[in-house]
Order: sequence, then structure tokens, then C-alpha cells
Amino acid sequence: MEGKLYIVPTPIGNLEDMTFRAIRILKEVDLILAEDTRTSAPLLKHFGVDKRVFAHHQHNEHKATAEIIKFLKEGQNIALISDAGTPAISDPGFFLVREALKNEIEVTCLPGATAFVPALVNSGLPNDQFVFEGFLPVKKGRQTRLKQLAAEERTMIFYESPHRLLKTLTEFAEFFGEDRQVSVSRELSKVYEENVRGTVMEVKSHFENNILKGEFVICVGGNEHKDKRAKNKDKYSTKEDND
Repeated sequence: MEGKLYIVPTPIGNLEDMTFRAIRILKEVDLILAEDTRTSAPLLKHFGVDKRVFAHHQHNEHKATAEIIKFLKEGQNIALISDAGTPAISDPGFFLVREALKNEIEVTCLPGATAFVPALVNSGLPNDQFVFEGFLPVKKGRQTRLKQLAAEERTMIFYESPHRLLKTLTEFAEFFGEDRQVSVSRELSKVYEENVRGTVMEVKSHFENNILKGEFVICVGGNEHKDKRAKNKDKYSTKEDND
């Protein structure tokens, strides 16, 4: 029988967010693939998981996947974890999952921690519809993408690093408008969790005067003005049509 590939979320900060099922799966599989074995070692030790662990990250995933598929076909069960959160969400994992499915290997993703979900829910911005953008392009294509997103009506979610946060907020003010509503969350689920809400410029001012540490999630309100213009256009079009 072929093995199964498990995608196992790990806590984004607070270890109490690890699920009972995730711990059981990690203890039962034949081997674990970790984004960074040094980061995962304390987590696995904390929960008493003693399994073979191999590094699987963006620099080796294409080369290593063929061998992993071979292990799965031989009947080994394998779990993939990232440094924090759900693998394949702005982390390695997509390529392996796709190749496993191509080879008709069963893939199971456990529910669990993902940073953008609590950030979106506690942002106070509309969350009935939203678009997850992850990390913006660092250089090539960055401004083009921002221009495209300026008209987006749904709440937008971005991941950002501490050293690019202020630059990104400055660009949001330029492309989306200084009064666009945003919510920035950092260190979610940790002791120093912080959620800052307001206009782009208000939030930027806050972080200009505070130490930038941790991982950031930015939620940006959609373009409400575009929606109003569209409604007005429809109203006038209907009137003209009736005339």
C-alpha cells in the first residue's frame, strides 16, 4: 500500500494552539519534513515527538520531491510542517502536494493555525469576502500589482516583514489613498501581540514611533468609492435608457 502525505499546521506562536490530532499524526508518521529542522526541533521535543526529520524548504523542494514521492509509493507516511502556521500558505508545500496528487498519492491537510485568519477576524474590516495576497513582489511587478489592487473592493490581506513594513504602508497610502482603513497585526497569539487599526497614515505613524519586531499581517479595506461610482453609473445609465 502507498503511504499518505499529511500537511500539519503548527502554532504561529502560542504552543497551546497545537491540536491533539496534529500531535498524534506527527507521532504516527514514518518521517517528518520540516522547513527548518532547527526551528522545529524544540516544538517536536515539547510534544514528545521522536521521529526522523528532514529539511524541506524553498531551496531544495524541487530536487527533494522526487525522492519523497518514492518514499510515499513505498508505503511510508510523511508529515510536512513549516516553521509556523499551515504549510503552503506563503511557505513551501504547494509543489510537493501537487506532485503527490499527480502520482495519485492521498493528501490530507489538517485544520490549524494560519496567521491571516485571526488578523482578518479581529481587524473589524468586512470578512464575508476577501482576497489573500501574501507577500507582495519585492521589486519586479510590485507597482503593477499595487495599481491593480487599488480598485479591489474586497478586503485584502498581506504578509510583510519588519524591515519593509513602513515602505509598504507608504505605498498603500500612495496607491490606495491615505484615508484607506487598515489593520496591522504582529506577534499574533504571543505575549506581545499587537493590533493597530486606523487609516493608512495613522497606522504608519504608530509604527514609525515603535520598534518593529515580529511577523506582520496587514488587512486593507476594499475600495468603497469604486463601488459607489459603479452604482451611480448604473443609476444614470438606467435613467438614460428610460429616456
